[in-house]
Amino acid sequence: MEMLKMALAWADRLAEARSTDVLRDIMAEAGEWLGARYFALSQHADFSRRPRALRLHNYPEGWETYYDARSLGLCDPIHRASQRRGRGFHWREVPQIIRLDRADRHMLLLGRQIGLGEGLTVPFHVPGEARGSCSFVAEIGNDLAYGALIWAEAIGAAAFERLRLLHRDPTRENLPRLSPRQLQCAALAARGYTNPQIARYLGISVQTVMDHLREAFKRLEVESRMELAMVLLEAGDLCFDDVPPRCAA
Repeated sequence: MEMLKMALAWADRLAEARSTDVLRDIMAEAGEWLGARYFALSQHADFSRRPRALRLHNYPEGWETYYDARSLGLCDPIHRASQRRGRGFHWREVPQIIRLDRADRHMLLLGRQIGLGEGLTVPFHVPGEARGSCSFVAEIGNDLAYGALIWAEAIGAAAFERLRLLHRDPTRENLPRLSPRQLQCAALAARGYTNPQIARYLGISVQTVMDHLREAFKRLEVESRMELAMVLLEAGDLCFDDVPPRCAA
């Protein structure tokens, strides 16, 4: 019960962090409580192409530069494993979650060479946004606290959500809203349906489909179906579950 109270106390402190620097300091303290020397909050992105993607960590100096120079954000085996899990996992479980190739093993070896030992990761999936995760890692030769995974899930969730809020893009919140019918047309267009196929699927005329898509383009100031889909996904107004299977037409 005492451990639970402490984990909730860390989560409360993280939820009230007023800046990224404060968030980093609290995460470092929380990590030490879990027996971890390092932590990393990150979206799974190629940071060389998406420098504004969320990331906060205290990994050894030089690792971020090495990581970004090789665009490892999308192929990182820990990130890939987290995309196949709905809850946290220890790094020793990774070979059972995904198939490791030579590049994966090399990357994990490099991590050990810079002092990364036993680790755990908690995945976070926010519809319309890049997937993310929170990792806590002990130094080589040290162990994480007993039950660390359970407490890391509460702490990591609070930290990741706070990082999202601190870096919230106000332009997303000010986007014009589409009507339900316009969203339906946009979702089908995102899957590659033609206007006649959309019309048949929704039971409306082709002209009506064209009118809905034209108005959606105008409201969101986009010029293509792909751009329309990306804007709606990034804004959270559309998620992959909203897009019906291609064979449904």
